[in-house]
Amino acid sequence: MLLRLISAAVLCGTFSAAGADPLPSWAETETKSAIVDFVERVTDPASPDYVTPADRIATFDNDGNLWAEQPVYFQLIYALDRLRERAEADPSVLSSDTLKAAAAGDIETVAAGGVEALLEVLAVSHAGMSVAAFQDDVRDWLETARHPTTGMRYDEMIYQPMLELLRYLRDEGFQTWIVSGGGVHFVRAFAEEAYNIPPEQVLGSAGPTEYVDGQVMKLPGIDFVDDKEGKPVGIDSRIGKRPIFASGNSDGDFAMLEYTTAGEGARFGLLLHHTDADREFAYDREGHIGVLNRGLDEGPGRGWVIVDMARDWKQVWPE
Repeated sequence: MLLRLISAAVLCGTFSAAGADPLPSWAETETKSAIVDFVERVTDPASPDYVTPADRIATFDNDGNLWAEQPVYFQLIYALDRLRERAEADPSVLSSDTLKAAAAGDIETVAAGGVEALLEVLAVSHAGMSVAAFQDDVRDWLETARHPTTGMRYDEMIYQPMLELLRYLRDEGFQTWIVSGGGVHFVRAFAEEAYNIPPEQVLGSAGPTEYVDGQVMKLPGIDFVDDKEGKPVGIDSRIGKRPIFASGNSDGDFAMLEYTTAGEGARFGLLLHHTDADREFAYDREGHIGVLNRGLDEGPGRGWVIVDMARDWKQVWPE
């Protein structure tokens, strides 16, 4: 709880002072310089790159970009916990190979199915709940669940440098949005407390819902996957403006960064490269979580800035 209070204070500017370094957990590298230079250019009315506040839209992926995502997406761990409970009461819910693997604890098989498999598990494990009850359940889970290797609360495994970046952008008149491949109702359950981003500025994948007697109820199935090419579609539908700043960590975010930087005027694409096995995790081209191939190969040529976590961050977790 203390960590969360400190993070909230940093986000709200409680510990900031005029002229203070806006990104104190970022090392003094060209990465930090590029971010600060961009923000200064688009917020200076005398600059040819000036952007009015109404158009200062910044979008951020969540998993692996704002909080950790190893060994699997945290939402998947939550969904597996709840699916096992439901399957014990009614084994017939395990109607697919993905669901059977999930109930058996075969995380590798489920992870191989990507976001779609995660959403299938989530849809079955929580179909029939109201959105409000689901989000209360997510918050309850966050209170008690612990990461299998760090022992930390999942909502403490958020990145201090990214918290500072979110705050810095907001202080400079940006709107900060989450554009996640994870379930929109899941991320909305904690985004405001964790990142100071209100639920109405969270986009994510979604299943069907219906209105029943004063409640919006979750139904089985998948309506929209907010990943890969779905991210620009979701941004256009929900935000209605092309961002000028986009941040992600995997090839699932490639289309969002491409869409952002394809617009006219000053644009910024940021990719977080997980290179720090000592303080966090090191991964990129292999596996099923946070795979980063195309971004590493094409990002520099497109002018995107790639964050080397081990080199560019002085600190990973809030203290």
